[in-house]
Amino acid sequence: MNINKGVASPCSPPTAARLRILLSIPDAERAAFISPETRTALSELGDITEIAPAELQSLDAFAAAAADQDAFITAWGFPRLDAEHLAAAPNLKCVVHAASSLHALVSDDFWAAGIPISQAGAAMAPAVAELSLTFTLNLLRRVHLLDHSLRTGASWDDARNVSRAREISGARVGVVGASRTGRRYIDACLALGAKVSVYDPYIPAGDPLAAHSANLHDLMAGSDVVAIHAPATPETEGLIGAAELALLPDGAALVNTARSTIVDMDALYKEVHSGRIDAALDVFDHEPLPTDNPWRSLPNVLLTPHLGGATADSRRRAGGIVVDELRRYISGEPLEHALTRTDLERMG
Repeated sequence: MNINKGVASPCSPPTAARLRILLSIPDAERAAFISPETRTALSELGDITEIAPAELQSLDAFAAAAADQDAFITAWGFPRLDAEHLAAAPNLKCVVHAASSLHALVSDDFWAAGIPISQAGAAMAPAVAELSLTFTLNLLRRVHLLDHSLRTGASWDDARNVSRAREISGARVGVVGASRTGRRYIDACLALGAKVSVYDPYIPAGDPLAAHSANLHDLMAGSDVVAIHAPATPETEGLIGAAELALLPDGAALVNTARSTIVDMDALYKEVHSGRIDAALDVFDHEPLPTDNPWRSLPNVLLTPHLGGATADSRRRAGGIVVDELRRYISGEPLEHALTRTDLERMG
């Protein structure tokens, strides 16, 4: 257990406004989220008790650490804030989650308590969008197939005879989900000259993206690349099934950096295994992806181990969001990245 008590600086808020902050981020990620500059900024806002989530798994350990804390900075592995844990933290006034998904953290009891909660998922949007764009460019330019051909012993001429590459300028890119990540991806594709269509039934009237709106059938049938950027909700589970995948033109590709539940992965595997379409995936039904999983053996698929949002830059941004949110809380301003129960249900 590492306890680090922050020291007030001349820029600190008045003593009465200083928070007692429980900082609980896994050891392997703490330095990425909490840079020296971020740590200094946090110390100006309050006194920091720093304990890894792995050390808080018993209720007794949690109570000993949390009993007098005003604010939690959490990430993966932090105990679920149910009735027992809330009772063990009677002074808790604010939670800022340094990661994205809150499902494992919050409970009915937490929402009933009315404690404000914020998350730093916005920090990951540029990183995930950039990986999706990287996948898109690689698939269009056939980099995955060219690399595989040369690495597996094909002759120079055979490698050069891989199906002709496409440029993104003029390519038809379909986007499923106008999320914050989807919007970053859309902006990048439009800037590079792609013809973008978007399926999202919740695009509001007057939104500039409405000009790019399409129904799912037309989007799938008319895209060279389809990128998934929708949230994982009951409404989107299995949204892209065998019938939708069959609409993709021969030689098209699917990119998924969102959640695997949105796509029927068995149906996608059949299409990719047949060679009719290609794919690039950062998410899978089973994670970690087993070493003998058949996805690993396909030459026409790009695979990454669910790291789309995990760049050095996104982690630093997340730390900055945490600091800014606590500053807002202390000053009585609304949290910029606050979530309600309804928000969470819509986001998945």
